[in-house]
Amino acid sequence: MSQKPQPPSHGLAVCPAPECGEPVDPRDRFCGACGHDLSAVVELPAGQDRPTMPIAAPVWPEAPPRDPGSLSTMTQHPGELPGTDSGGRDLTTAPPMPPVAPPVAPPSAPPAAPPVAPPSAPPAVPPAGSGGGAVRADGDVRTDGPVPPRGETVRGGGDFELAAPDPRTAVQAEPVAAAEAAGDVPDGVCVACRAGRVDGDGYCENCGHAQPRERDHMERELGTVAAVSDRGLRHHRNEDSFAITETALPDGRPATVAIVCDGVSSAHRPDEASAAAARAAGRVLGEALPRGTHPQQALHEAIVAAAEAVTALARENGPEGAGPDSSHGGNSPACTIVGSVVADGLLVVGWVGDSRAYWVPDDRSAPAARLTEDDSWAAQMVKAGLMNEEQAYADERAHAITGWLGADAYELEPHTAAFKPDRPGVVVVCTDGLWNYAEAADAMARAVPADAATRPLHAARVLVGHALDGGGHDNITVALTPFAPPAPGAGSS
Repeated sequence: MSQKPQPPSHGLAVCPAPECGEPVDPRDRFCGACGHDLSAVVELPAGQDRPTMPIAAPVWPEAPPRDPGSLSTMTQHPGELPGTDSGGRDLTTAPPMPPVAPPVAPPSAPPAAPPVAPPSAPPAVPPAGSGGGAVRADGDVRTDGPVPPRGETVRGGGDFELAAPDPRTAVQAEPVAAAEAAGDVPDGVCVACRAGRVDGDGYCENCGHAQPRERDHMERELGTVAAVSDRGLRHHRNEDSFAITETALPDGRPATVAIVCDGVSSAHRPDEASAAAARAAGRVLGEALPRGTHPQQALHEAIVAAAEAVTALARENGPEGAGPDSSHGGNSPACTIVGSVVADGLLVVGWVGDSRAYWVPDDRSAPAARLTEDDSWAAQMVKAGLMNEEQAYADERAHAITGWLGADAYELEPHTAAFKPDRPGVVVVCTDGLWNYAEAADAMARAVPADAATRPLHAARVLVGHALDGGGHDNITVALTPFAPPAPGAGSS
């Protein structure tokens, strides 16, 4: 069995203190009668080692002699360490060695690799006259370049030879610098240090900086529509998505499409749901309008296609093979949707859920209008006359939605409405991440910049900033489409 270590014997039979003489055990450190320190005063016979050393004795012994060319000396000589003492005096006593130029490979030689020795063998010392003994990738010893004097070793402040860096493992920053000069950073390169590569987890292998995800902030601008989406300040990812399209009717007149989707955070894979819905709706509208489908019917078909795309996600495997969403207790991917089509003097909106569309005229003396009605608990309370709008939206259940796209949704009922404004303005389609901070139509009109019709991307950025300044509690997505009524006498649908 294990035992505690015993203290060394002091070889005394009695306490040496004056007027004491108490018998002591050889293992005692102190006298049991007077408390005298037995080890401090013991006088050992000549020729025996002292078990302890006084604190005042020098603790840095003289360094043993060594071979100047040795690579295995265990003692570090103080004179070889650069620096100063507490009085500011230079610690280096030996004269500095003259600089030795590193070996230079001939132009035709392959890149040099550091010397490689077997694990069990000691570090090899190049023989005199071998030119430094640099080892190539093919194992040959390169003999070109200056040779240090015999018995001397090229060092970098210590006792060990410094190998030349392996060019195969060096960070290649030149392409990054060239790309930055062109205003771009190559894919897979860290946005922080501009040199390291990004691993599969989204972190730089050089500085460890987490890389921004593509969906954290998205912007897109076409000639007649612009959209911005932002993660906000409280969420760990952006679960919104959008799609904007410019197309034409069969007679060549332009048509502009804006789709905004908001993933349901309590559902599984909401970011994928919103992206799938936006893609599907944008694609259907881009195909249906040129065929001559009425914009209102085309928007209805687009919402149905978006719902089918989100439902299909429940039958697919999630990230990293997570399996179909039926294994998540039926909590299938889900999202809301709102869209607008501006074509031939007609403004059509469609929606499911609580994402909204607003009409804001260029002449702010004219009234703005909210064009959609939420599928939400608060809207139902107001519609039933049980609460006014202020009371309903102040309730914690206000944003519980009653309609959405997804496999576990109730019977799908896409809402569509068509308008013919008589004056120019802008159509604002957005998620609740924005309208929470500009809920009423007049509040939204005050938040929209006056030049939104001519600078829609700028206006979308301003609206996202308005939500961020308000707290940014949710993801924020907004799309703006300028609207101009047809000229007097021009035909319209």
